[in-house]
Amino acid sequence: MTASRSVLVVVAHPDDAELAMGMRIRDHVLAGDRVRVHCLTAGRPGTAEATRRRDECLAAAKVLGIGGYTFSQIPDTRLTDHRGAVNAALFDTFAIERPDVVYTHHPDDQHLDHAVTGEEATTVAMREAADLVHFRSPYSRHFEPNLYFVGTPELLAAKQEALACFSSQEQLDMKVFSGLTELAYRQHVHHRVVERFPDGAHGAEMFRTVRQIVHASRP
Repeated sequence: MTASRSVLVVVAHPDDAELAMGMRIRDHVLAGDRVRVHCLTAGRPGTAEATRRRDECLAAAKVLGIGGYTFSQIPDTRLTDHRGAVNAALFDTFAIERPDVVYTHHPDDQHLDHAVTGEEATTVAMREAADLVHFRSPYSRHFEPNLYFVGTPELLAAKQEALACFSSQEQLDMKVFSGLTELAYRQHVHHRVVERFPDGAHGAEMFRTVRQIVHASRP
């Protein structure tokens, strides 16, 4: 048996984690890993919108089994103006429990909040965590995946249930996103490889490994 790992997912907004890697999060939990999500902004601090979006995150966390969901008070769409606060918030977040593996946005992204989050989280993770992985956001640019997480119908159903918690986000059309999970790997993986996928393999989430440290086996 492998020891459980501490997994930290750093995102700009509510629903970013669930949309990009809901299946992977649930699989980490089922494997016994401790998963935390830190969200840098949940809307305008102190507003009803922010409260609603935090509640949606906590509901999704129950579905996926996320052990901790924390937030910073940085205004939505203003991360470029608050890089110092973002950096400080991330160091505080990493200090809660130094993670073994970190997931965050691919830094080359059309959404400036995603870009800043990816850049700052990458900077901190490179000195505070062993493994670092970027995930693809809807607005990622020049993203070339080298890690494909192929899910199951059960994992996809959990992802759909988690995303359904974000009722304030009307653009989350799960029929569209469910189709994209299968299209994702078919764009990058040759059909001769897909033919050897196990029965029941269903959809994929795509990642790019930035760093992975593997230690030799010891008696």
